[in-house]
Amino acid sequence: MITLLLVRHGQSQWNLENRFTGWVDVDLTPQGETEALNAGKALKKAGYVVDRAFVSPLKRARKTAAILQQGIEQEYPSSESPEIIERFYGGLTGLDKTETAEKYGTEQVHIWRRSYDIAPPPLPESSEHHPKNHPNFAGFPFTLPATESLKDVVARVTPFYNTILKPLMQPNKTILLVAHGNSIRALIKEIEQLNEEEIQAVEIPTATPVALIFDDAGKFLRRETVTV
Repeated sequence: MITLLLVRHGQSQWNLENRFTGWVDVDLTPQGETEALNAGKALKKAGYVVDRAFVSPLKRARKTAAILQQGIEQEYPSSESPEIIERFYGGLTGLDKTETAEKYGTEQVHIWRRSYDIAPPPLPESSEHHPKNHPNFAGFPFTLPATESLKDVVARVTPFYNTILKPLMQPNKTILLVAHGNSIRALIKEIEQLNEEEIQAVEIPTATPVALIFDDAGKFLRRETVTV
């Protein structure tokens, strides 16, 4: 069998504050650090042996990956991968989710958050949060967005899956990805070939490992949640 482990980062400061985060490089909370450690311990207890890891370049993912590795007590090569960065929330970036719902209506915010191909309003380039204003994003291998839908995220994670992950997914190998709710959902949609309604129902809790199991030929078999 082949295993692809998907782990969303632990609770971040803006998760705690209920704000749209996207590409803003916020840190983990103390709870998030504990979640990351527990995720590593859970993977160790379940008997997973990681052969290779890929991590989003954002701090909350990198820190989760480092703490998780302490918990699993294993050494393995790890690479940062811009393609699995979080969805860019455009004009919603930094806004309180409850206040945004009060301003635009719960239904409209739900559409922005959960629809497959409708993106939030674009973020003006003058904003401090626009990716063009951050040198850390300058070398990304795709066009820097002003906003993204889940469909856009699928479009950037799919080539990464096909060209980077698949060649490494060999029998008896386990690959770990530490990323974000929407980039993980995008991978799940692509791998499991879920439709637009099915992917809306997929929730990815913080620091709760999800195992995608494949047969030796690379055919997807099932999705499992690793109990933390």
